[in-house]
Amino acid sequence: MDSHGQYERQVVWTVVGTDIGPLLLAATREGLVSVVFHATDAVRERALDRLASRLGAEPVQAPGSPLLTEAIRQLTAYFAGERHDFELPLDWSLISGFHRQVLRELAAGVPYGSVVGYGDLAARAGQPGAAQAVGMAMGANPLPVVVPCHRVVESDGGIGGFGGGLETKRKLLALEGVLPEPLF
Repeated sequence: MDSHGQYERQVVWTVVGTDIGPLLLAATREGLVSVVFHATDAVRERALDRLASRLGAEPVQAPGSPLLTEAIRQLTAYFAGERHDFELPLDWSLISGFHRQVLRELAAGVPYGSVVGYGDLAARAGQPGAAQAVGMAMGANPLPVVVPCHRVVESDGGIGGFGGGLETKRKLLALEGVLPEPLF
């Protein structure tokens, strides 16, 4: 507890190597709060500064933290092709409103190995015609891979955009059997 009798927010983080490059994972007592692609030193520092600012607590590197252990285990199994669903507590505090609603619908309603169009996801979230807003929600997703924004594609069959880069999106969709494995 702090000097005012309030519980301080604890934020722990680590970087894990994956088939799509290093991922920064951060968690609070409530659950996994952030996944960041391409966690090089510069990206990691910016992400940690942003987390400190948004969550009001300085993130502490803690690779062995029980708050991260299960997330690491499940992500490792996912990239090995042994896990199709994540069963992790999630801390949704970095996102709110329609974006949170869309991401929850995505997490609950678009299973491994399938895709959904931006417009279809907008309709599922109760806002038909809000495809562009769904795209913005995907770009704001603080929990990519675990909340699978890579499964959202254009209605005309295009792959759409992706915060982790299109090559990363292609790799994730290939892992899930939606796209063929790249030839090289």
